[in-house]
Amino acid sequence: FTQTKERARVVDFAAPYMKVSLGVVSPTKAPIKSVDELEGKTLLVNKGTTADAYFSKKYPDQALLKFDQNTESFDALKDGRGVALAHDNALLWAWAKENPGYVVAIGELGEPEFIAPAVKKGDTALKDWVDQEVATLTKDGRLKAAYDKTLQPVYGDKVSADRLLAACVPCTGPAWSGPSRFSRRRGQ
Repeated sequence: FTQTKERARVVDFAAPYMKVSLGVVSPTKAPIKSVDELEGKTLLVNKGTTADAYFSKKYPDQALLKFDQNTESFDALKDGRGVALAHDNALLWAWAKENPGYVVAIGELGEPEFIAPAVKKGDTALKDWVDQEVATLTKDGRLKAAYDKTLQPVYGDKVSADRLLAACVPCTGPAWSGPSRFSRRRGQ
């Protein structure tokens, strides 16, 4: 589950194993490399998503064309109804790999969100065990090996594992209280 304050009210999150940020995909022949390059241009987003909220709040003057479905947003990008599309970077990297002519020129934007197992609120024994397992899988390289086997083929060589795997430093026991104990990659 993506760790959110709302979800944390009803579950306890164990140590995260992945992270995701916003990204921006655009045509390779006209790559958008910074948010400043969007000024006066239309950006495509899905309604109600993190991308919609981020740009609506941080860049209220940014022209947004909003869609209900991913397929509508990506079709709009292909049709040229916007110069770029903002969404979760993991989705965009996979899509760009499968769609030649597009590039994720902004790979991390804003604060990353962490994906972690959730356990029943107050079940500290289970949470501590899951924390320890995530730490062990990270430390002994099995998490990275799983990434290499299952996700690296999806993202290709342009996306290194450290851009998506949450690196524990350290993440064991009841002392862990949230993503602040994990390395973060600052966005633009």
